[in-house]
Amino acid sequence: MPTYNIHQIALSLVPGVGGVLIRQLISYGGSAEAILAMPPARLMKIPGIGEVTARAIRQPNLLPDAEKAVRLLEKTGTSALFYTDADYPARLKTLYDAPALLYKLGNADLNAPRTLALVGTRQATDYGRRITEEIVQTMQPYGVSIISGLAYGIDIAAHRASLAVGLPTVGVMASGIDIIYPATHARTAHEMQELGALLTEHLPGVKPDPRFFPARNRIIAGLSDAIVVVEAAAKGGALITAEYANNYNREVFAVPGQVTQQFSAGCNKLLRENKAQIYTSPTDLIETLNWDVDPAQQVAAKSSASTPLPLDFTTQETQVVSLLRQNPAIHVDELSWQSQIPMGQLASLLLSLEFRGYVRTLPGKRYEVVYV
Repeated sequence: MPTYNIHQIALSLVPGVGGVLIRQLISYGGSAEAILAMPPARLMKIPGIGEVTARAIRQPNLLPDAEKAVRLLEKTGTSALFYTDADYPARLKTLYDAPALLYKLGNADLNAPRTLALVGTRQATDYGRRITEEIVQTMQPYGVSIISGLAYGIDIAAHRASLAVGLPTVGVMASGIDIIYPATHARTAHEMQELGALLTEHLPGVKPDPRFFPARNRIIAGLSDAIVVVEAAAKGGALITAEYANNYNREVFAVPGQVTQQFSAGCNKLLRENKAQIYTSPTDLIETLNWDVDPAQQVAAKSSASTPLPLDFTTQETQVVSLLRQNPAIHVDELSWQSQIPMGQLASLLLSLEFRGYVRTLPGKRYEVVYV
C-alpha cells in the first residue's frame, strides 16, 4: 500500500497555489509541514506570497480535506509523488512549470532510460494508425516507454500497440485517476497498469475539463525524450504538445502527409516552420536519440568528457557544480532543495561561479555548467 504525506497533499489543495509557488514555498520553508505551520506574517515575506495566499495556506480545513483525499487514494491504490521524491520523474523535475504533485496508478518506471511520446488527432486515419504501430513495434528492442494521453485516435493506438509488443506505456490524464476519459478506453487503461501506468496531477473524483487538457499536454512533453506528431489538424492538442516539447528542448518529429489531407496539415505546418524534424522511418528516431549506442558507452563518454573540478573550489561550490552536471538547466529552487543550501546563500554562490566563468544563467531562473 502506498504511503502518503498528508502535509504535501494539503499544500497542493491551497487555492491559487500551483507547482511553481509550491516549489518557492518549500525552498524557503524546507517542508510542506513547516509551510502550513508558518504564521501569515512570515509567509508574506516569501516572494510571490501575498496576504490572500498566506491566509489560504492557513485555512483550518486543509488537513481534514487532505485526509479525505488520502482515503480516495487508498481506495484506488494510487501513489502520490511529490517533486522531492526519488520516484518523481527526473525529466519533469528540471521544468519550471512541472506539477509539484503527481498521482500514479500502475507499475511503470517514470524514470525509464528511454521514453517517447506519440500524439496526434482523435480522428486518426488508417495511415496514422499504421505509422503509430510501426513506430511502437520498432521501439520494442530498445525497451522504450511509450507516453500518450489515452484519447481517441493516435493516443489509444499508441497505448494498444505498446501492450501488443510488451512495452510499458503511460497514459497522462486530464482527470482524476478514477475517471477514465473517454470511458470506452477503461479496459485498455486497466491493462496498461501492469507494465505501464496512469498518471495525473488531479485528485480522484476530478472530472475532465477543457482547461485541463493543455496542462496535461505539458506533462506528456516533459516526460518524453522526444515526441512524434503522427497526424494533426492545423490546430489542436498535438500542436500544443509539440510547442511544449520545443520549449523544453525535447526532440520533435512530425510525420509528413498529403497537402490535401486535413489531418496532415498540422504536421506539415510544424515541418514548414522548422518546429519539427521530418519523420521518414524509425531510424530517424533511433539515430537522433543515440538509442543505437550502448548506454554503457554513453556513460563512459560523458564521464571522460568531464574535466576535474578546480582545487580551490569550496565544498559547497563542488556540490553545486556536481549537481549542475547531473541536472542540466536545473531551476534554482530545485537546486536549493537538492543541495540544501539556503536560497540567499545559493544566489551569492551562483553569482560568484558565474563571474568566474563556471556557470551560466538561463531564462526562467535556470542554471547550467559552462565547461566543467
